[in-house]
Amino acid sequence: FLVSKKVLITGATDGIGLETSKRLVAAGHHVLIHGRSESKLAMARETLSSQSDAVESYLADLSNLNDVDTLAEQVRQRHDKIDVLINNAGVLKTANPIAPNGIDVRFMVNTLAPYRLTRKLQGTVGSTGRVVNVSSAAQAPVNLKAMAEGTRLDDMDAYAQSKLAITMWTMALASEPGAPMLVAVNPGSLLASKMVKEGFGIAGSDLGIGADILFRAAVDDEFEAATGRYFDNDSRQFASPHADASDPRKIEEVVGTIEQILASLGASND
Repeated sequence: FLVSKKVLITGATDGIGLETSKRLVAAGHHVLIHGRSESKLAMARETLSSQSDAVESYLADLSNLNDVDTLAEQVRQRHDKIDVLINNAGVLKTANPIAPNGIDVRFMVNTLAPYRLTRKLQGTVGSTGRVVNVSSAAQAPVNLKAMAEGTRLDDMDAYAQSKLAITMWTMALASEPGAPMLVAVNPGSLLASKMVKEGFGIAGSDLGIGADILFRAAVDDEFEAATGRYFDNDSRQFASPHADASDPRKIEEVVGTIEQILASLGASND
């Protein structure tokens, strides 16, 4: 007997996001897909709607904080409750690595936008819901100054720092009273996503490997008590992330910097 869950997944128009959405829809869940390209979003919705009419689509550019806030507001207006938020959208390489707001796009999309979206939807997800944050095996110590000031970093370094940062704030929010289940997941290294093709010039492994673990983290019982943990799908088990993600002082610094950046961009978490 399946209890259909409402699942919002960002970056759902291709790659692991689209594959995960297909599995969720096939399993009878109500899926809210997000994308930043209107045409790709329409195509993804059409693909998924052929399986089910329990599909909604939301357009937003996560490098723009106003779009993040609008996305959260649209979801809140349509739903009193969603069961799962999967923060999947991510950027590795881009022609313009510094967003118009002066922040590196990797930090903006991979770290700050999901933090903001999670905060905005925390009441909608509630203490019984889940937040699944897509991390990576690539994790590097966060240069707080670079994150706050849009210092030029090379692509892989910016990406690895942004992925450690999302892993660190996952731990911070998981420790708050009444928080949903929050887990950081490395879906698998070098899977056949557009990002891997662009970043490494290789075809990559089966996307299904990543989609399977995100599906499980979203709806399976095995993740019910996974809050504040890191799942490494390369080793197929819960594991230790980068040591910084176990250091309360460093976590506090990263979260404090995220809050400062968002406040400077004229944002509140209400």
